[in-house]
Amino acid sequence: MQRSISRRGILAAPLALYPLGAMAADQTKRPPTGTLTDVPGLKVGHFTSDKRPTGCTVIVAEQGAVAGVDVRGGAPGTRETDLLRPEMSIQKAHAVALSGGSAYGLATADGVMRYLEERDIGFPTSAGVVPIVPAAIIYDLSLGNSTIRPDAQAGYNAAQRASGDPVRQGNIGAGAGATVGKLLGRSRAMKGGLGSASIILPNGLIIGALAAVNAIGDIVDPDTGVLLAGARTEDGHSLVDAMEQIRTGVLLPDASPTENTTIGVVAANVDWTQAQATKVAQMAHDGLARATRPAHLPFDGDTIFALGTGGPTVDNKLLGQLGALAADVMAQAIVSAILHAESIEGYPAHRDLK
Repeated sequence: MQRSISRRGILAAPLALYPLGAMAADQTKRPPTGTLTDVPGLKVGHFTSDKRPTGCTVIVAEQGAVAGVDVRGGAPGTRETDLLRPEMSIQKAHAVALSGGSAYGLATADGVMRYLEERDIGFPTSAGVVPIVPAAIIYDLSLGNSTIRPDAQAGYNAAQRASGDPVRQGNIGAGAGATVGKLLGRSRAMKGGLGSASIILPNGLIIGALAAVNAIGDIVDPDTGVLLAGARTEDGHSLVDAMEQIRTGVLLPDASPTENTTIGVVAANVDWTQAQATKVAQMAHDGLARATRPAHLPFDGDTIFALGTGGPTVDNKLLGQLGALAADVMAQAIVSAILHAESIEGYPAHRDLK
């Protein structure tokens, strides 16, 4: 059966691939949302500042999720990623925080930890629980007053609002201050955002993704090759192909180091090991690279987390399927972020192009 997902991240038809056997009944009761919250055991909440375009998004796994991560960008801003390496002792994360505000935004994880601790959610120790909350950030300080950035209270508020409802997309949470297409300078850039997508197989396997898209490069629909957002022409009405510009000798003269990043999460309702989660996070970056041209630059902090919320155990055959689908659904989440984005001052959105 051919994959079919709408360009707004809503599931239109499932895939029929590797059989898993019976899934838990409560995993497929709800109608699909076409977003990350289709994966059982995950909730998503946002905080969006009303003072300038910035915010944070929190993915909560109250029962814990076996987590991995892969960092490909040359200028990442992250927290607790070392803990997710396969040789480490702690296997499960209880939430992931994605935030604007550059490195200042990593403080949002403190608020998420406080929220979880109040609910006795975390890794048990002799002195009480310690919630495990990895985090990653994007740079959005150039939009408005840079002293306004997501903090611990913002993270707490986002966690408090987390639910299993369809993920809100566009200019929200970690995507509120996201921009794309900065190859020729910010004056010709466009609005990025936050997007999500999911794939549900007939056997009950669910793979979801969420991405905050703040790339220096173009965003391309990998299914059609259509350029959706990127650097604009001088009149602002159409797009300049970033890779064509690079081939003519453009050397990113107006790109500011460390100010561009796509960060996100892929998840599945499986019981995988941390090493397997790490492999899926690595493969999910293929989807990021399909939808973002160029990607993984020295200026980027591209980071993808992978969460397994429980279900069938994973062998190598299933692992390959999960990684392939994770790349696909990550690309769809990135496309969905651009299609849901709305213009802000100085940064038109895809929907504004003639």
